[in-house]
Amino acid sequence: MTQYYYISSPKRLPVGVFGPTPISEDEPTVYKSELDWAGLFFEGNYDPKTKKRFSYVPDFTYKHQVAISGHRLPTKLVEDHSCIEQKCVQLLYDYVNDAVQESGMIEICTCINGTEDRGNWIKRKIYWPETTSPYDIVLEDREICEIVNWRR
Repeated sequence: MTQYYYISSPKRLPVGVFGPTPISEDEPTVYKSELDWAGLFFEGNYDPKTKKRFSYVPDFTYKHQVAISGHRLPTKLVEDHSCIEQKCVQLLYDYVNDAVQESGMIEICTCINGTEDRGNWIKRKIYWPETTSPYDIVLEDREICEIVNWRR
């Protein structure tokens, strides 16, 4: 079973691989180290065969969603602060920052793949200007957060 993070936004979210740094453009699959290879894959919720959007997490509000997989995205209490984990958490933080700046609000959650529709989420709100560390968005398993760029 794989732990996934998911993001939902009222605006379109970028998809693809973020973070890996190959040794050159001529050798895109060769890396100097495991740290250079580490990255995150953001997969959108649009099925080109049916030409329809689907929801990764039924509790999400917004139609634009991504599933995030990759190296060592931790959950609370399972953090090891290794170099690879820190790189991946920073990549997630940078992605969330861009999404929040673009739309003003997003939703983010984490759970084990296949349990997204189980309900019983821990819910909270994060005010983006008050985040001080990338680890501020590391969540507990089955936690769903609304991240907003302002206080009401």
